[in-house]
Amino acid sequence: MATAVTHSMVQQFASMKPNEFGPTIEPLVGEEGAVLLRPGKVGRRGEPNALVPSLEDAGVPVAASLGGPALAEGGDTLWLDESTLLVGIGYRTNEEAVPALETAFPGVDVVAFDLPHWNGAGEVLHLLSFISPLDHDLALVYPRLAPVRLLRLLAEREIRVVEVPDEELESQGSNVLALGPRRALALESNPETRRRMEKAGVDVVVYRGDEISRKGDGGPTCLTRPLLRV
Repeated sequence: MATAVTHSMVQQFASMKPNEFGPTIEPLVGEEGAVLLRPGKVGRRGEPNALVPSLEDAGVPVAASLGGPALAEGGDTLWLDESTLLVGIGYRTNEEAVPALETAFPGVDVVAFDLPHWNGAGEVLHLLSFISPLDHDLALVYPRLAPVRLLRLLAEREIRVVEVPDEELESQGSNVLALGPRRALALESNPETRRRMEKAGVDVVVYRGDEISRKGDGGPTCLTRPLLRV
């Protein structure tokens, strides 16, 4: 079936920031299947239901979905382990999401953290903007943005932190994708972050990302969404 793209549609998309199209908005996958979230971005509220056929084709069942007033985006969530889900509360994910996620994931400890204002609601700052897991006991973190309780939790769980330097935050130094234990995909323009990860025993694979990442203000985590947890 052909799809017509009108001039008004092009203008609408052109007026939106590229980072508003990343797949980290939806869904959040647990052991029982996918939980459809409810994006804080109003223009993306229709995406969860639109994803259902693709999830079914991939063999991923829909286990639950969030309803109002809960708002949650995938970029504000992080599985610390199989029974601990971290959630960032900010401009795209609200407090009501916490009990909703607890209901959607029975037996999971949902731990919430307030996110910093940073540059305001117009510039999206997700939880995954400053932390990326590298292994069960290793994480890449930009600590100056991280909540104190989050850093304490990592220390309590004996999760070692690889720190991202100040000069590589804006170039998505803290946004890397774990391809496996201590194997990560990262933007190539962050040499010091790469050096620190490699020193910690991480095999780092890089890509250029001039168009797909830098212009969209999002690293490899923003471009992907895991569909299977093992």
